Amino acid sequence: MFSKILIANRGEIACRIIRTAHDMGISCVAVYSEADADALHVRMADEAVAIGPAAAAESYLVIDKIVAAARRTGAEAVHPGYGFLAENAAFVRALADAEVGFIGPDDRAIAAMGDKLESKRLAEKAGVNTIPGHDAIIADGDEAAVVAAVIGYPVMLKATAGGGGKGMRIARDETETREGFAQAASEAQSSFGDGRILIEKFVDQPRHIEIQVLADSYGNCIHLGERECSIQRRHQKVIEESPSPFLDAETRAAMGAQAVALAKAVDYRSAGTVEFIVDGNKNFYFLEMNTRLQVEHPVTELVTGIDIVEQMIRVAAGETLTLTQGDVTVDGWAVEARIYAEEPSRGFLPAPGRLIRYRPPETAGARVDTGVFEGAEVSLYYDPMIAKLCAHGANRDQAIERLGAALDGFEIAGPGDNLAFLGAVMRHPRFIAGDLTTAFIDDEFGAAFDGVPLTGKLLETLLATAALVQLREDERCYEISGRAAGSRWSPGCGWGVNLDGETHSIEAALNDTGVEVAIAGQTVSLSSAWKPGETQLQGIIQGRAVTVRVNRQDGGYRLCHGGADVIAVARPERAAELAATMPAKAAPDHSRYLLSPMPGRVVSIVVEAGQAFKAGDALCVVDAMKMENVLRAERDGQVAKIVADAGDSVSVDQVILEFE
Repeated sequence: MFSKILIANRGEIACRIIRTAHDMGISCVAVYSEADADALHVRMADEAVAIGPAAAAESYLVIDKIVAAARRTGAEAVHPGYGFLAENAAFVRALADAEVGFIGPDDRAIAAMGDKLESKRLAEKAGVNTIPGHDAIIADGDEAAVVAAVIGYPVMLKATAGGGGKGMRIARDETETREGFAQAASEAQSSFGDGRILIEKFVDQPRHIEIQVLADSYGNCIHLGERECSIQRRHQKVIEESPSPFLDAETRAAMGAQAVALAKAVDYRSAGTVEFIVDGNKNFYFLEMNTRLQVEHPVTELVTGIDIVEQMIRVAAGETLTLTQGDVTVDGWAVEARIYAEEPSRGFLPAPGRLIRYRPPETAGARVDTGVFEGAEVSLYYDPMIAKLCAHGANRDQAIERLGAALDGFEIAGPGDNLAFLGAVMRHPRFIAGDLTTAFIDDEFGAAFDGVPLTGKLLETLLATAALVQLREDERCYEISGRAAGSRWSPGCGWGVNLDGETHSIEAALNDTGVEVAIAGQTVSLSSAWKPGETQLQGIIQGRAVTVRVNRQDGGYRLCHGGADVIAVARPERAAELAATMPAKAAPDHSRYLLSPMPGRVVSIVVEAGQAFKAGDALCVVDAMKMENVLRAERDGQVAKIVADAGDSVSVDQVILEFE
């Protein structure tokens, strides 16, 4: 067994690998860029080596620097995590030349499976079902348009290298094909150093289901069941679960057998994942093989009890798999949600920043994988993930319920976050029913998340919480001032609670355990020990356990629960009536400017000064946190002045273009 390994990565995956290595008695070496000098993975490691500037292309992606760090520290092997150099065959060869081991497959398997065109050919040869498509690299946008027309729309343009949703675009007509080709090629080149693109038929209403495989160097190969990864945005997975609510035993066995057959065909060793697209009739087609540890591997670990990172390390050290296919059993259900620094209300734009508050939940069955801490910076240079939150339960309903409760109890302040959005998905009827496709987010939420309807039990919870926190706050004020308690709120007192602009009339009064609220003629009881100053309310409402995040804001409180993220302002009935007559503050007019919606880097300016444009035309491209974002015109107009240049760093709301 190794005594020391180096982790060629950062963030939550580096921390996760370090935890298992330490449990195995293995010393760990971290590498870090200038932006990560104080990162959590650096703090957790036994040693750390600086490898260059913040930009990944000058640090985490420089093979020579990683190899030199391994040799200098005496690391016997390198675990690449995911992303960066994890699927780079040249990196594996460089480590071999330096007599340093690689905790992953050999360079031949990586090269074969890392090229989507070559992997498809190998899959067909191994008897694996594949998607119809063009069997060659696409040269340019013109050829892409011709090939797409032959295959038939819709089509998928995707990078031959890499993964993680980078360099992928769906095209439903010729215009989208030409534009999508340029965007996918540019994104793939910047992410993987390889801008080659291929085209396949896009399967409408697809589910994304993958099979986890484990193989050693002695011909033993097993699978650990499947993961359902259909909840995606921009081809980036958002929520994953194991097992899939869709597969039956026969389909599961067939997919597992094909995944193992493909792994054996390339003499695979280590952990890997074979991804499939599955249609509504349970027909499945090979998508790609990821020759690395997957982001979503924790859900498989939770239901099988197998530490996949440990297995990777043992296989790389020359050990034989001690597990057989018959040893693999599934216990219960697990669901994972990826928590990102982003603004769902602004089209899910990246929102890096310093974590002023970071408090993971303490929920039964929950697991948090993270690479940050309170006070850490979520950098604009890397992936916007803050943490992965998983929940395990005896069945799917319990796992979903636990994950929803954990999301309610997760406290983040500073950068934007998608906690409310994830909570809304957890409680969506389609998700609960398991009626999933990769278009779920687009179908149910569109391009941006505008919140959830405030009705039923959710509305009861928010109104009762607003009443309780305001009454308890008033009680404290009365005690401090020496005035008689109840001079503002008394039993049966009518008052209004404004939730994001809509006022609700209620009556409320405190009791020994909490508050009783009359809402539309119905009495709702909320019991809680919450006290002013606490940022989380835990209680029982109508027999249901609830957790609500509570923070002072805008003359009231910001309440977050069940997918809702609202400002609640409680006033006496007459005060609420008067407040409703106050004029709303007019928003500033920015119609003459194109403002950057996020911090990032200007990749290109598509227009020129004096050029006319139509609504929907592309104006510029801004890169933020490894994703390229096309900024489009909201109306017809003409460019008066170009303020920012390609290569410039821009902040939120910084002017890029001025219009006539």
